[in-house]
Amino acid sequence: MTTSIITLDHLLEACSDDGRTSAICIDTELVPIGGPGSPVNPAIYSGRVYQHDKRWETPDSDKPADVIVIDNVPSQANRLEAALDDNADRIGIPRFVLDLTGNEFSHLPPHLPRTISSLRFPHRNADAYLRDSAFGGVAFPRTVRGREILTATASSAAALVAWFPHALLYGFWQSHLGSNRSQAKHARAWTSEIVGWHPATGASGLARTRGTKGDPLNLQDTAKISPRAEGDLLAGWEYIEGEKSGKVGGKKTDSLSNIGHGQVPFRDSELALNPVSFKRISQSSSCSFAQLRRVQLGGSFDPEQDAAARAVLVALGLYAHQTAFGRGFALRSGTDLESESASVRFHGDAESAGLGDTRRLLEDAVGHARSLDVPLDGWHTGPVVLHPGKALINAIRGSWPDLDHTGGL
Repeated sequence: MTTSIITLDHLLEACSDDGRTSAICIDTELVPIGGPGSPVNPAIYSGRVYQHDKRWETPDSDKPADVIVIDNVPSQANRLEAALDDNADRIGIPRFVLDLTGNEFSHLPPHLPRTISSLRFPHRNADAYLRDSAFGGVAFPRTVRGREILTATASSAAALVAWFPHALLYGFWQSHLGSNRSQAKHARAWTSEIVGWHPATGASGLARTRGTKGDPLNLQDTAKISPRAEGDLLAGWEYIEGEKSGKVGGKKTDSLSNIGHGQVPFRDSELALNPVSFKRISQSSSCSFAQLRRVQLGGSFDPEQDAAARAVLVALGLYAHQTAFGRGFALRSGTDLESESASVRFHGDAESAGLGDTRRLLEDAVGHARSLDVPLDGWHTGPVVLHPGKALINAIRGSWPDLDHTGGL
């Protein structure tokens, strides 16, 4: 297959049961906004380490190259879903919204969300927030829509195409219903990863940043926090001269540095890893048609409808990619990247393609699927509002107590 711009016809051909195309691959060369070779901050994992690896840079390479994974596959999926959520009204993608604006949550600290979109549920259609919510006063799993979504599988995916299409792109495991209920799994069809090649620091023994911001008054590092206001420094704390942190008279104490005063102590285990300079940075993204051909609407739907539904999913993935990464983007502090060059190809085709207008492609795919009566109930209907069930309300309030009524000032 050779094309200059990806069209709906190409997607329908690739998504059909007898399609021969394996995948769409997008290979992007990225550069830091400071210019090639400028240091960036890869993701840090448990033990305060970067994810080191070795990769074959080209088929003709004599030996594998040292690399550090700057942003891994699950993290990239989160960013793609966030892009869909930010543009949900624009493209009409279905979503549920868990509403936390009620009076019982008015005390929650402002950094917590007051609504949680299903496009940001950690486990997508298999998420506990969905299971433990209610719609119209009825536990969501007991509603018709809830049962259809929670029992859906890749081979009976009509409810997911209608309400959770991103789950069929980025994968799910229905593992939160209990051991005696559905354990349906579907591997991700869309994968993306950002890798830094040839780190200047080498493959082992990265240096650690030792700089710190000092305290102009150089306050001594002992304090006691009022036990009746633990977790709420606005309620006050008490200074005890000459006492070490721990317990004094049965009352909890803590160091000044842990409440924002005094010098920050040097602890080797807590020192930040240095940013890393790379010879090149690449992003590899792909959508597997082989995996998506496992997606079937089920029931009485026919292969043409299955192919139309899969084309919607691919178009959705392309739109998410272009929206999230089609211009300069920020992964984390000190890691702002932009595309230097990109190639898009159908796997097995030597010529590059172009993404073109992915929003228009998505609109065409949705329109075609709707003309074939593919179930798209949640598309272009606005968010469906859910409310936490009683157990979830109690869990939220237990995790975030109302400090103004539990000993605060």
